[in-house]
Amino acid sequence: MKLSNPVNKWRRRNSVEHSSRWVGEHAGYDTKPLPRLTWVAFSMGILVSMGGFVFGYDTGQISGFLAMPDFLRRFGQHHTNGQTPEYYFSNVRSGLIVGLLSIGTLFGALTAAPIADWIGRKWSIIYWCLIFSVGIIVQIAATDKWYQIMMGRFVAGLGVGALSLLVPMYQAETAPRHVRGALISTYQLMITFGIFLSAVFNYAAERHQSGKAASWQITLGLSFVFPAILGVGILFFSDTPRFLFRNGKVDEAKQTMCKVYGVGENHYSIHMELEEIRMKLAEESNKGNTIQEWIGMWKAPKMAYRIALGMGLQMFQQLTGANYFFYYGTVVFTGTGIKNSFVTQMILNGINFGVTFYGLYIVEHYGRRKSLIAGSIWMFICFMIFASVGHFALDRDDPENTPKSSIAMICFACFFIFGFATTWGPMIWTICGELYPSRYRAKAMALSTASNWLWNFLLAFFTPFITSAIDFRYGYVFAGCNILAGFGIYFFVIEGQGRTLEEIDTMYLLGVKPWESARWVAPDLNEMDPKVRQALGQNNSEIAAGGLRASEREEGSDRVDGSEKAEKEEV
Repeated sequence: MKLSNPVNKWRRRNSVEHSSRWVGEHAGYDTKPLPRLTWVAFSMGILVSMGGFVFGYDTGQISGFLAMPDFLRRFGQHHTNGQTPEYYFSNVRSGLIVGLLSIGTLFGALTAAPIADWIGRKWSIIYWCLIFSVGIIVQIAATDKWYQIMMGRFVAGLGVGALSLLVPMYQAETAPRHVRGALISTYQLMITFGIFLSAVFNYAAERHQSGKAASWQITLGLSFVFPAILGVGILFFSDTPRFLFRNGKVDEAKQTMCKVYGVGENHYSIHMELEEIRMKLAEESNKGNTIQEWIGMWKAPKMAYRIALGMGLQMFQQLTGANYFFYYGTVVFTGTGIKNSFVTQMILNGINFGVTFYGLYIVEHYGRRKSLIAGSIWMFICFMIFASVGHFALDRDDPENTPKSSIAMICFACFFIFGFATTWGPMIWTICGELYPSRYRAKAMALSTASNWLWNFLLAFFTPFITSAIDFRYGYVFAGCNILAGFGIYFFVIEGQGRTLEEIDTMYLLGVKPWESARWVAPDLNEMDPKVRQALGQNNSEIAAGGLRASEREEGSDRVDGSEKAEKEEV
């Protein structure tokens, strides 16, 4: 008796046969079910997301450095207390060392898009990995000049910021549509993994090399590993199909798509997506110069509103207060009387990484709006309790006199991290990827990403000044921002769960009320107002292509372009 292959059964059961609008009966084309996920798509998503790991690792390590004795002695300031010098970082110096990375990332995010259009996404990733490595070399070579550490972080930040734009862009232009959201979300997952691993390495290096330069140089030196994996690994992958197609490499673009989708060249989904790329290219050939395109983006229907919304969401992601713990966690918890604050930081970062997996589940099962609003309320409560205990119950002069207060603050810091990592951490990147039409997505995402890095710098630089002035009451500021963020989600963000990018664009153009968006039913394209349909077609080549095919079916036309006709004759 011949046994059936269980793998084939799983592939059929987990295919996108019922979810893809491209699969059906189409004469002359292969219409077998698409695999849900191929090894090529999976490995591409994990490898390219290593750019998020670079960001997370570099972000997490600086918190531990600021508390290491050798780092303090080399790059801090000191005053004499009797016969023994005491080393410390002034607010300005610690703010600049931590914050210059964010300034570099801001410039990197803004310059990465034009460079990627010039040399390609693949080679851009390699280029920015090299830039990041140069920044690490500058920092390791420092002996006693604090501004060398600062400038090294700035250079490294250029690479981190560029990768923060290139990673989602590469994944979005390569991944199959039915798993694109999940693959992009791995970027945030890798960020949390990098933060956690840096805390582990900081703890191990400080424990075994305390008082030596190796205590911080080991962790810093390991930063070379991750961009090396990304830069070398990307050589085994092609550039994105859309970039290849725009540069006349149509066959290579088709081969790349076939590998990622796991189907042959004659599959109908490959044919349809290449046709939409072709129409997009034809549309772009009629565009103006770069300046005209930037101006046109702001004048396009509802684009100024959505750009402001995306930049606001990235701003509030920073104002939730998560980086207050990630950047200064080791220093903060030293002030609560925890004897080994490196362990506390490692626990917080481990929670941040672990619960992000649950966040990837929440985003597709409970929706964006409900999850983000619930997350805002949760984080508001956590910060209110954290700040109240820290200001009113903790003995800040001698925290060991109030051990219960210290434990309570650690617990609610953990609760806060749980709320952030499952909601505002991964979901804001998802929403910003869904927010813009295809024509303006790269430029608009560059602006929203730059907003994230700008507020990242402001918080990193001014946090030492604020905490020295109002101690743990700083948490009340973040609590208020979380409430404002929740109201912003309720009144301005449209629910995108289970909807195509074209449907989301339609909802913004039609002015659908966000609090009614979850129940909104998409009208037929041919039933819309002609002006709305025209605006949709201008911003999304996919909608234009769909409208063209619909009109051709209604007229019963047999017209096809030369390339399509030749392909059908060959079949």
